[in-house]
Amino acid sequence: MIHKQLSRTLALLLAVIFQHAAQAQGPQWMPLFNGTDINDWIVKIHHHETGDNFGNTFRVQDSMIQVRYDQYGNFNDQFGHLYYKTPFSYYHLKLEYRFVGEWCKTAPSYTELNSGVMYHSQDPRTMPKEQDWPISIEMQFLAGLSDGKPRPTGNMCSPGTHIVYQGKLDTRHCINSSSKTYDKDEWIKVELIVLGDSLITHIINGDTVLQYSKPQIGGPVVNRYDPKQKQDGKLLSKGYIALQSEGQPIDFRNVMILNLEGTVPKE
Repeated sequence: MIHKQLSRTLALLLAVIFQHAAQAQGPQWMPLFNGTDINDWIVKIHHHETGDNFGNTFRVQDSMIQVRYDQYGNFNDQFGHLYYKTPFSYYHLKLEYRFVGEWCKTAPSYTELNSGVMYHSQDPRTMPKEQDWPISIEMQFLAGLSDGKPRPTGNMCSPGTHIVYQGKLDTRHCINSSSKTYDKDEWIKVELIVLGDSLITHIINGDTVLQYSKPQIGGPVVNRYDPKQKQDGKLLSKGYIALQSEGQPIDFRNVMILNLEGTVPKE
């Protein structure tokens, strides 16, 4: 009996020690995708109401989030996004992606071997049925088109937004990163470090490929939005993270976040 009590006491003591050790180490990595389902995520696809996963676009198989179009027919500009349920402000995001399968030939030509992750996005529940893109910043993913031309990945695109690049407000819709060109079917490791409305860093396979700051609302590309959501000039310090579907099958895995809120001094 005494040995059992000692064992329980020791187990409790060890649990407390491990808990304090984890707290002392600071924030811990947390999976956004549990490898089993997308119950913690919200779907919004153009032409459909929020929550309607039209055509089973976003599905889970083999511990991956898969984006597929086998139930679509004509693509009909049904651009989609899968949003994690909780917004974030200061964080380090990690994920892996690979382009697979055949591009949907009725999608716009620029969407071939093209996808991305959106951040500081508006809440998908504030998007009308016919809004095409969320007001957000995109870390764009591309693969080479086998034409011998460079096609970097980890670029910045800005639907309904602008950023400050190299010290100046830059209103271009997309800015290329310095990454090399990667091929279809190759797993690519992505890191996105977001410090509120301050510095943003894109990392591809361990290499820093792009940095900019001051993400803010402004500019075109987003259509048929609720005007209350588009306050041009407003800095974006917080928002939702979303995985993109725009005509090219893609797999995502190992989607992890390190929440840096409260650990980084704010400007």
